[in-house]
Amino acid sequence: MMDLRLIIFDFDGTLGDTRRNIVTTMQMTIRELLLPPRTDTECASTIGLPLAGCFRALYPDIHDDRIGLCAATYRRIFDENLQHIKPEAFPGVVTTLQALRQRGFTLTIASSRSRLSLTELTRDMGIADYISYLIGADDVKEAKPKPEPVLKTLAAVHVEPHEALVVGDMAVDILMGANAGTKTCGVTWGNGTRAELSEAGADHIIDKMEELLSICKCH
Repeated sequence: MMDLRLIIFDFDGTLGDTRRNIVTTMQMTIRELLLPPRTDTECASTIGLPLAGCFRALYPDIHDDRIGLCAATYRRIFDENLQHIKPEAFPGVVTTLQALRQRGFTLTIASSRSRLSLTELTRDMGIADYISYLIGADDVKEAKPKPEPVLKTLAAVHVEPHEALVVGDMAVDILMGANAGTKTCGVTWGNGTRAELSEAGADHIIDKMEELLSICKCH
């Protein structure tokens, strides 16, 4: 890790505790559109995918024409829910991001939610000042686990793959980083399990955000 310069974070389940918001919004969307019921666990299992992918995963036989309606309904309800369900940064996130920036690391986010949503949520959580670059679902053609979000980030901040670490809570985050040639770190406080992160090939797995400082201590 001596040459590490860049840390690319996933957002949902890694930096931001948005599970309650996402599952609640998904269930409300399902009820409003009269779709067959799905459990909270089934809804949570889609976190990390673009919205279209979430609904295709939950409803493999759904017609393409309905996907757009599902996504638009979800976005409207999510924004409405933000008025009374406020996502927060996970414990240790703010102080760890601050410490990493002080050590000279460039910190960015690659997420499957929209850029606008990322901008608003990072601001509301008090972490926007530590993030140098955001890339959302609307910024790429191929989402996780494809490497495009990482490759575009590397190009934007002028960093080589061996100088970057991707940090995320889901297998798709680990695979995205690996497919781009970066090192990877899985986190266990989000929506994926340690076993899933290990199976995806994570170079590191941590149980607390502060442990990231030890991984990067050689910088």
